[in-house]
Amino acid sequence: MPRSFLAQARKVDAATPDSRSREVDFLRAAAITVVVLGHWTIIAVSVSGGINPHGLLDQARWTHPLTWVFQVMPIFFLVGGYSNALSWRSARRKNTGYAEWLRTRLRRLGLPLIPLLLTWLVTCVIALAAGAAPAAVQLASQMALVPTWFLAAYLLVVIVAPPCLLLWERWGWWSIILGIGLAGIIDVISIATESTLAGYPNYLLVWASFHQFGYAWLDGRLSNLKRCLLLFVIGAVGLGLLVGLGPYPVSMITAGGDAISNSAPTRVTMAFLGMAQAGIVLMLQRPLATLLRSPGLWFLTVLVNQRIMTWFLWHLTALTALANVLLALDVRALLPTPLTGIWWLTRPLWALALLAITGVLVAVFGRFESPAPDDRPAPPMWMPIAASVAICAGLAIMADTGMVNADGVTWIWPLLPLVGMLAFGVVRLPGRRTSAKG
Repeated sequence: MPRSFLAQARKVDAATPDSRSREVDFLRAAAITVVVLGHWTIIAVSVSGGINPHGLLDQARWTHPLTWVFQVMPIFFLVGGYSNALSWRSARRKNTGYAEWLRTRLRRLGLPLIPLLLTWLVTCVIALAAGAAPAAVQLASQMALVPTWFLAAYLLVVIVAPPCLLLWERWGWWSIILGIGLAGIIDVISIATESTLAGYPNYLLVWASFHQFGYAWLDGRLSNLKRCLLLFVIGAVGLGLLVGLGPYPVSMITAGGDAISNSAPTRVTMAFLGMAQAGIVLMLQRPLATLLRSPGLWFLTVLVNQRIMTWFLWHLTALTALANVLLALDVRALLPTPLTGIWWLTRPLWALALLAITGVLVAVFGRFESPAPDDRPAPPMWMPIAASVAICAGLAIMADTGMVNADGVTWIWPLLPLVGMLAFGVVRLPGRRTSAKG
């Protein structure tokens, strides 16, 4: 390794307080990285078939059981629960109110969205004006904005994190059991009526309930090896029964051939998958903590976390851009038929090319993850809540439909999160006067 890297790594390592849980940061970075690499592999691009969002899953059903390992969004919610509980308890000690706390979280999560939405809005306008087919532009924008469904779901969980923490502090495990039980009832109604819309409440119920395992982790309720093993067994057995005896498909990622999806909308299966995964990673917590004492590995973890939202939000823009350029140029040699031997052999090169493009995007847009300190007075409670609703509504629609329909750009959905952040105080306007806190 270069000396400058090692010197910086040792400096960061020395500056990290002993009280910081390095495993939390590592698991966050690892989960998002697995999601990114998974998307780059699952999406099939070929001259004959164009861009197929679920190509690997649709063409090779043997890959479906592998999603039990590579669908790691539950780990991000586990880590989110730990971090949000830590943050809210710190705010309570400092007498920081809910509105100010939520605005701070929104700035961290919402500001990196601004360049992504503006870039794609301009891209869609230019592409349509140049004569591109609306269907092609719709697919491109929808593909690039797929990561925003997760952000919308996570924002919903952040909104209810403080009251959910109160439930955990009063009811303990029952707060999780009741939440997952309600999610199961929602699933029964949704599946029995064949209504996807009826399952939408589980975007909140499932993830908010599982998010509380992060509270349990923080409070030391999952530090015992036997409890972690029990959590894994409950998750694995429950998931096996739901898939084996119930109507749920094997794949934990949406596949075209499945009658229902485990992730769109979120099903109760994701909570049991999360329990199994959490049981495993928490059993490995001590050796992982030891491993993260390595300055080099810890420094890489810190670097990824500094730009984790940009890394996540832009990785499919990189894929969409590269795929469309290669398809337009009809470069058959660089687009082998999916699932052939040469296709598998070239996956590392494909990932490296996308990594390079994403790296440039992170370098350009990563600054939005480091906003200036916000010393404004606390806002009225309704403002950050209204901003959250505007962000979630716009992102949820665009993740499903993109920014374009047969009539052209659907302006309302990309503008809704942007206007919401501006109008409801997430974006700090230049020159706005602030008040010092007492």
